[in-house]
Amino acid sequence: MGISMGKGGGSEVADINMTPMIDVLLVLLVIFIIVQMNLQRSFDIQLPVDTNDPVADSNPNNIIMEIDANGAVSINTQAVQASALEARLREIYDPRPDKIIFVKADPRVKYQQVIAAIDAARAAGVLVVGAVLPPPTAAVAGS
Repeated sequence: MGISMGKGGGSEVADINMTPMIDVLLVLLVIFIIVQMNLQRSFDIQLPVDTNDPVADSNPNNIIMEIDANGAVSINTQAVQASALEARLREIYDPRPDKIIFVKADPRVKYQQVIAAIDAARAAGVLVVGAVLPPPTAAVAGS
């Protein structure tokens, strides 16, 4: 883009300097990338190793919290109201030296309900949360 300055033979060309705008855009891009990385949260869990050892499965000291498809919670097959869950877990875990719970949730239950139950367990003093996974489904023949 050029403009003429006066009637003389000399003319000056006025261009927009793009370098400062590109520098600002690159700085903003780096800032957004760093902020996005810090916004991501993770939830650390320990998944059980598949063993065929029936002795490991029969430990009577294991506490298993089950959440069915309707969102009803039970601890070792005893039904517990959602409002009384944290109090019941405190009652169980206060005298125990090991603060481990296993969570078994129905695949149809909302993720929000599972996290709420885990949060109640954490508030009751549980330190380690394990996930009880359903057995893997066999591949359908011919697929």
